Amino acid sequence: MVKSNSTARLFSISHKIILTQTDTTVGFLSQDAKRLREIKSRNDKKPFIRVFQNFSTLKQHNIRIPNKYKKRVRRANKTTFIVKNRAFRIAQPSLHSILLYNLSWAYSTSANESGKKFQRDFCQQKTDIIIEDKNRLFEGEPSKLYKINDTTIKRLR
Repeated sequence: MVKSNSTARLFSISHKIILTQTDTTVGFLSQDAKRLREIKSRNDKKPFIRVFQNFSTLKQHNIRIPNKYKKRVRRANKTTFIVKNRAFRIAQPSLHSILLYNLSWAYSTSANESGKKFQRDFCQQKTDIIIEDKNRLFEGEPSKLYKINDTTIKRLR
């Protein structure tokens, strides 16, 4: 089910807030970090995770993965990586990754106010587009989080 509170067409979604089920939990997707910060009442210094449609799109955004970790990043599932203080994920085939073919990348964050649990009413008021499949929206486990530098990889979550 796709539900939109906006009169704009879906092809112009780059600055819309999208509520969808990601591969781990329900989340907001958008290319507009400022609007996401306002919705979540989030600290300006805390960055968002960027979700890319594929590994080649990631490379186009000047995020250099150390050679010995490229295969791990490319094949990772439900995993977020941090390289030089830039957090990113590669989208796995799912409903939200289909959106990324139009956008190529988007900021991603859990669909809740900072520090609170998922509340559907709050999310419906704050989003422009809701994308939901037969499994509905649910709050699942967060992604694994790894910090990578040239010599080591460290699990943070």
